[in-house]
Amino acid sequence: MFPLFSFLLWLFALLKSRTERIALNILSAGPIPRHVAFIMDGNRRYARGKHIEVANGHVDGFQTLRRLLEVCLNLNIKCVSVYAFAIENFKRPPEEVDALMKLARDKLHELCEKGNLLDEYGVRLCVLGRTSMLPVDVQEAVQKAENMTRHNDRAILNLCMPYASRDEIATAVQRTVDKTLSDDSDISAITEASIDANLMTTLSGSPPLDILVRTSGVRRLSDYMLWQCAEDTQIQFVPCYWPDFGMREFIPIILAYQRKFWARRAAKDLIDKKK
Repeated sequence: MFPLFSFLLWLFALLKSRTERIALNILSAGPIPRHVAFIMDGNRRYARGKHIEVANGHVDGFQTLRRLLEVCLNLNIKCVSVYAFAIENFKRPPEEVDALMKLARDKLHELCEKGNLLDEYGVRLCVLGRTSMLPVDVQEAVQKAENMTRHNDRAILNLCMPYASRDEIATAVQRTVDKTLSDDSDISAITEASIDANLMTTLSGSPPLDILVRTSGVRRLSDYMLWQCAEDTQIQFVPCYWPDFGMREFIPIILAYQRKFWARRAAKDLIDKKK
């Protein structure tokens, strides 16, 4: 009985893997977004629903991030940004914050080990946010991880922690004003483009944001990439919790992006013909 059950599990895993590979090959034939961002919401509610420790919910959430990052890289998505820890999250219970900081430190080391995912796919890691607020050992892990991947140029992973979009915008405005004054330029020379050039995502080399996904069914941005979402970003709210997010949820999002891409292309072609 048990050997048969083990065989069936192996067969199911094999079929699932091959099906996902075929699906990725089909998706790759169409237009692919350059930059996808995720608000990884629902780890705590997932943990409570599974009757496990909250810290274990965050661990499962990291495994989802790892799997999904590999999917994005196989699709040749050039930049993935994730909301790993908000500045507001420091207000959570100390034991949860401590567990998250330990997880961040350990997983930063793991992500950047020789032969691991970032090394295999040539991904440069950028940690965006007020890193000075992090514990010293996490700051050291951040610096080591960024240094180890700084020469990778095939893709970018933006790990936003501790991050708040309003803080990013305020910092970009301050940088822009300081640079304008230091160049003895008139303050009226500051434009939207000037501020955009000083955003953390721009400074990390990230392309414009194409898709923003939030899990857990909550329909708000929670101070994440407010500036970057201001124009043509496709915003998707998904009902499942982050640890449960997978190909079943991601494929329709990419297909929706491709449909919109072709619709815009068709509309543009029609306008050009009328000129």
